[in-house]
Amino acid sequence: MDEFESLFPRRFTPDGHLVGSIGEAVAAFVYGLELLCSNTECHDAKAPDGRLVQVKLTGGSSAISMYDEAHHLIVLQLVNRNQFIEVYNGPGTLPWHLAGKIQKNGQRPISLARLRELQRDVPTGSMLPQLRELKSLMEAG
Repeated sequence: MDEFESLFPRRFTPDGHLVGSIGEAVAAFVYGLELLCSNTECHDAKAPDGRLVQVKLTGGSSAISMYDEAHHLIVLQLVNRNQFIEVYNGPGTLPWHLAGKIQKNGQRPISLARLRELQRDVPTGSMLPQLRELKSLMEAG
């Protein structure tokens, strides 16, 4: 955790925030994002082209949840504890509007399957390019 904190401006605590912080660090590395202060509402980072980005990482296989509509949304999935997969990389508007009702925790869920469907219709020009491949991230270790 100390090593992560020395590389990225995030607290890495062994709780639910750890998954989020890892996702943000991975996305910053792969997409060349500038991480915002960790208390910034809705967005986690700024892309090289100025777009504000919300990053979600899940180790699960069913859904992610969102508090707010993001300008741009990147959803990553950690599979088999050794592989990151890009589930969604595109505008945040459609996922937000198709997400479920607000839950008791204030978040709206959307399934990974639905995000994968939406990803198929995202024009290449609307996606943030990977400056480093997710695949190479795991091979570097």
